[in-house]
Amino acid sequence: MFEIKEKYNIDDLREIMKELRSEHGCPWDKVQTHESIRMDVLEEAYEVAEAIDSGSSDLLKEELGDLLLQVVFHSELEDEQSRFNFDDVCDGICKKLVYRHPHVFGDITANTPEEVLKNWDNLKSASKNEEKASDRLRSVPKLLPALMRAEKVGKRASRVGMDFSSVNEVIDRLRSEISELETALQENSDAKIEEELGDILFSCTNLSRFLEKDSEKALTFAINKFIIRFSGVEAMLEKEGRTFTEATPEELEKLWEQVKTDSQ
Repeated sequence: MFEIKEKYNIDDLREIMKELRSEHGCPWDKVQTHESIRMDVLEEAYEVAEAIDSGSSDLLKEELGDLLLQVVFHSELEDEQSRFNFDDVCDGICKKLVYRHPHVFGDITANTPEEVLKNWDNLKSASKNEEKASDRLRSVPKLLPALMRAEKVGKRASRVGMDFSSVNEVIDRLRSEISELETALQENSDAKIEEELGDILFSCTNLSRFLEKDSEKALTFAINKFIIRFSGVEAMLEKEGRTFTEATPEELEKLWEQVKTDSQ
């Protein structure tokens, strides 16, 4: 019988998971598969990131627990099929860390973060049998958010010398891509418009990389700023007893500029 405790540890979490999956466990947990809870891993990872941004240690602790549960859950599903268990997961990551840190656990010298990353990439490529530079680009997970994936692809291309030489060169490329989009719009080609729009977004991630900024974070900030200003416009309309549909585009633009000025 499961013991109720004041303080639990990782072994307790594993036992709870087994109990939930057991014949007399939880009806919902018992029927889950890797596929049914696949998106939960992504959702929990994003909630961890949001907790980090919030600066709340209590929230971060909670969200890390939720993410850890996903690891234990998927490990339990595999353990039930006698393929691997949570200990095997721990064993694998420990071996990987030792292998990819020869400057700590071996006789390789790496005195700077840059040298560490270079060694890490070389060892990672070797362990995955990535013989060509293009293999490194293809290995960037396809399910990553597109902006994040674009930045990672750009970084890996840069490490073999395929890159711009300056920020100004990136900006020139961005201007060129915008010009190509304008041409596509004149041609009224849906396929070409989408292609050129993609090139613009990819160029923006290259610009973020050169500016040493996180494009995902920058876009998230811009989205939040838009929501705040949108709410400000709505509040001003409500004071006038109106809604968005009752205001002209010109009036909305004027209110937007007023909110924008007030927020600066």
